[in-house]
Amino acid sequence: MTSFLRRRARHLLAPAAGAVYLVLWIVAEAGRSDLTGHVLVVSAFAVAIGLANWMPATALGLVVVVPILQALHLIGRPRATTWPEYLAIAIVVAVVGAGHSGLLRWLAVPVLGVASAAAAWAMAVPTVADPDVWGNWTASRSGTRSDLVLLTLAIAGASGIAWAVGVAVGAAWRIGLARVRVVEAERETEVTTAELRAEQERARIARDVHDSLAHSLAVVVSQAQGAAAVAGADGPAATALRDIADVSRSALGDVRSLVERIQGTGPVAVHGLSDVPDLVEDMRELGMRASFEQHGDPAPLGTVAGGVVHRIVQESLTNVLKHQGRTASARVVLDWRGAGLGVVVTSRGDAPLVQLDGDGSGIDGMRERARLAGGWLRAGAGDEPDEFVVTGWLPVGAAQ
Repeated sequence: MTSFLRRRARHLLAPAAGAVYLVLWIVAEAGRSDLTGHVLVVSAFAVAIGLANWMPATALGLVVVVPILQALHLIGRPRATTWPEYLAIAIVVAVVGAGHSGLLRWLAVPVLGVASAAAAWAMAVPTVADPDVWGNWTASRSGTRSDLVLLTLAIAGASGIAWAVGVAVGAAWRIGLARVRVVEAERETEVTTAELRAEQERARIARDVHDSLAHSLAVVVSQAQGAAAVAGADGPAATALRDIADVSRSALGDVRSLVERIQGTGPVAVHGLSDVPDLVEDMRELGMRASFEQHGDPAPLGTVAGGVVHRIVQESLTNVLKHQGRTASARVVLDWRGAGLGVVVTSRGDAPLVQLDGDGSGIDGMRERARLAGGWLRAGAGDEPDEFVVTGWLPVGAAQ
């Protein structure tokens, strides 16, 4: 739920900024004449700001197309009081730089260059039909060419600074979030390890009790059956001996059933298979190149087994984050095509997020959870450099 709210809040921030941008422009320009046609331009910029995080490619396209159309006199050009509208270019590239990584983040650099040049042209280059340009607003005598160069550099410089600040803020946010997630994962791992040790101890005690009672009850059953055979088919003694054998046999079955429940179940799983895609999405938010795949038709999987799959994927992705860094790549695959459910988490990376002292107990915990659910798990280095592979299998349907 926390991850869901965090993603929704991040997506709502840009639309809120776009709405504020539009409201501030309306308030600043209220009462001025000949601004009706310019509402379209400002609205387009407000839409670009609102889409910067949700649809970054569309937002970048808008901040380029609108100034170009203004430069071509196809829509209203900026005036002496409306030219600050180009602040939208800086806002959009800053949001894209902060909220995205990879190609889109770097695509914002040439976009801000082209948008700045088009905006400067729309502001500085006069025409016979429309000579109202920057030189008239500021009483500049430096000439159209100088004004064009100066405005291009000014807008590009301001937008470039905004982009750099956005990239820095986004990187700091991701690093901070990654460290918080690592600390939370380590704390949860410690709790899980303690729970597993307690479960193992309960299972050991249950096995000891089972072995002791099973031997004793088996002897009672055997002796009672033998004595009943000697005593004959009728009579109160034979009946009592047969009752003793039946009760002892039932008690032996109850003990075995109790031990199986202790070994095979624990607290009801809070998370299940449906939460696995959210784990992958959380890693993408941190900058990791994470993907999720499913092959085959999903089969019935118990609540406990679903919780085991969730914990295996969660622990595997946390280990990727700690041991290979937030720039690592990870691929989570659930394969339903065999006799059970195959779980494979493959990762590559060589930039550990934190310095670790020791191997930890995460893999042992995953292996024990898989065993208690009737499956198995293996983990180790892959065939490629800096590659690590976690492979598990759990029974499904009738195989359980």
